[in-house]
Amino acid sequence: MAQLLELQATPDLVERVYGAVLDAISDGSLPPGQRITQEDLARQLAVSRQPVLQALRQLKTDGFVQDAPGRGLMVAPLDADWMRNVYQVRGALDRLAAQEAARLHFPLDDGLITRGRQAAAGSDIKAMIDADLAFHNAIYQASGNPLIEQTARHHWRHLRRVMGGVLQSSGQREAVWDEHAVIAQAIRAGDVARAAAHIEDHSTRASAALAQRLSHVLTTTEADTA
Repeated sequence: MAQLLELQATPDLVERVYGAVLDAISDGSLPPGQRITQEDLARQLAVSRQPVLQALRQLKTDGFVQDAPGRGLMVAPLDADWMRNVYQVRGALDRLAAQEAARLHFPLDDGLITRGRQAAAGSDIKAMIDADLAFHNAIYQASGNPLIEQTARHHWRHLRRVMGGVLQSSGQREAVWDEHAVIAQAIRAGDVARAAAHIEDHSTRASAALAQRLSHVLTTTEADTA
């Protein structure tokens, strides 16, 4: 029988494992404080331990997992101050992107709004988050500055952890896409000041909603562990 060479963990597989674990952290399947092991993740994802090990190392570097008491790893707890800092930076990036896109009178795809409203009318929270991210990514790309999207990508990964809870409210979902539509109109019209003002207001409201949700989550967690 021919001797086959062992397949190595490819960067693509490591990234897929990273994404799968991050999705589970974001949707609460792996809640804050949950202990995690290479063996369990490898078994559930039907992969070898090597790509899981590499993905966990990156997740630890990015702040999504941390050393557990004693030994092993656990999902990092949510930190209200950290999330406020993340949103502050992301808000600044959004404002810069909207200004630059407006200078170019960039016509954002109307389908982004349509698909976002369709997702908001459903019950798939992941689809809602993906639609929201697609809209903001379109503005980053429209700015003509690739560093904006590259920088914002890391912050969005952290924001996904608390966005799901906010989007449970149907009223919040509708408001998000009304605000997105106004932002897109200002960008298309080339109104730099209006685009910046609207996206700043949008960021402020979203930050407040996230802070309220995070406060609720942390209060509930403390009560459960008391």
